[in-house]
Amino acid sequence: MIRKIKIMWLAMFALCVTSCKLDLLDNPNEVTTSNTNINYLLNRIQLNYSDFFNSTSNTGMRLTRMLNQGSALYENAYAPSGGDGLWTNSYANILIDIQTLIPLAESSNLHMHAGIARLLRGYVLATLVDYYGDVPLSEALNSSNFNPGVDPATSVYAAAMKDVDDAIANFAATSAAAPADYFYAGNADSWTRAAKTIKLKLLFTKRLTDNTVAAAINTLIAEDKLIKNGTQNFAFKFGTLLSNPDSRHPRYRDQYLPTGGGDYQANFYIWHLYSGKGFPDPRIRYYMYRQTLTNTTTTNELSCINNQKPAHYANDMVYCVPTSVGYWGRDHLSNEGIPPDGLRRTAWGLYPIGGLYDNDAGRPVTQGGGAGGAGIHPIMMSSFVDFMLAESALTINTTGAPRALLESGIRKSMADVRSFATATIENASITAFETNKAIVWSQEVEKYVTKVLELYDAAATNDAKLDVIAREYWLALYGNGIEAYNMYRRTGKPSKMQPALEVNPGAFVRSLYYPAAVVNRNNAVVQKPSIAQPVFWDNNPATLTF
Repeated sequence: MIRKIKIMWLAMFALCVTSCKLDLLDNPNEVTTSNTNINYLLNRIQLNYSDFFNSTSNTGMRLTRMLNQGSALYENAYAPSGGDGLWTNSYANILIDIQTLIPLAESSNLHMHAGIARLLRGYVLATLVDYYGDVPLSEALNSSNFNPGVDPATSVYAAAMKDVDDAIANFAATSAAAPADYFYAGNADSWTRAAKTIKLKLLFTKRLTDNTVAAAINTLIAEDKLIKNGTQNFAFKFGTLLSNPDSRHPRYRDQYLPTGGGDYQANFYIWHLYSGKGFPDPRIRYYMYRQTLTNTTTTNELSCINNQKPAHYANDMVYCVPTSVGYWGRDHLSNEGIPPDGLRRTAWGLYPIGGLYDNDAGRPVTQGGGAGGAGIHPIMMSSFVDFMLAESALTINTTGAPRALLESGIRKSMADVRSFATATIENASITAFETNKAIVWSQEVEKYVTKVLELYDAAATNDAKLDVIAREYWLALYGNGIEAYNMYRRTGKPSKMQPALEVNPGAFVRSLYYPAAVVNRNNAVVQKPSIAQPVFWDNNPATLTF
């Protein structure tokens, strides 16, 4: 009976039992090197990494006005009690599984398995630093130490960088077998490009506090092994299965229901897509899906329509309803209740979650609608590389012309969104709508690029030019709040973001509180004094306006 329970428990976590010898000193609920199937373990690591990305990206999108944050005060929105799940997934799932996998993989000459694990660990460790600052590492993952202390953020970042470098070395080695990975189907060149691009991201993120990064970035540019096109994008891909398992994008699962619901899009982001350039962004019909083509006139669905714009809002700042054609979400830090608007509010669209293309149908979302949830997590896209290099060239004089890189980033973003969309079942809807409306995609893109370059050329200072670059990067980042949040703290841009509804929402979140479970159960971790405490690479003044 004990043996059966052990096998069933391991199967739940996609682990294959290779040895069933019962030892009373063994914990039947613990995965060990003697009972682990390395392919199943790598699959679990990737799936948990996808959850990690989704959780951290969610926080970043809400702080940077891509999605509504449903609390009036930053302090309440990001209280310690909200981080337990992310921390558990990071340490008890991803990091411990990777620690188990790497020696097994390398002893079997499965270097690509080891490389993937190392790259994902480097990404997770760096992101934990980006969000929390100092975190446990050297004393973590030790079953005899229940109170691991935190390591300096700089040393954790260095460990993450070493993981990425070691992953690059793994990808260069000959493997005995290719993994069944969810990203590149075992393509070593693509994995190498992803690793070198993540290395660029780590170097670039700390450009404010490390004067050696420019040379390192130039070395990466000269090697010419960064992600350059859509086929090399580092993106986690979802399917359309409803159950056993549910393989759909998690944001699709939350929104495409018989009752609708899910996230509230941010009014400020919608406004930028619809009106920010004086004409709609070509990506808006892919990013956002309108369930109605007219604005509601009932406060039962949208209570703010009869309210006055807050006095602390600028005269030209969007409030309550961002357009007149059926787009609506919520303003920044709006904490009103949930009215019966699940099948009326603006929903996630086709990109990146695999939903519906907005072809002016104005119909509610439905379960299975659109691309059925076959979306992606856009972790590191080709356009992101060019936007990073544009900022880097402008601010620390790395190789490249900022204006040309800005233009390239925009064009690649448009191409990524378009190619993703036309490869889905929604392509027929896109083609029919564009034919009927005489829309020529290439002309829409040219119009947009021309406008942005005019804004860049008109910017009188490098700071103003950086604002143009940051805003375009922000608009290309839909679905990735991690890079948006890092950019916002690194640069303070895009500027003139929509303020909170409250005049005094408290300090902006420069880093998250440690989760409640950590500080309550681990006497070696002391709660930080404030969410206003910056991480090590953010040396911007406390007075920087967010």
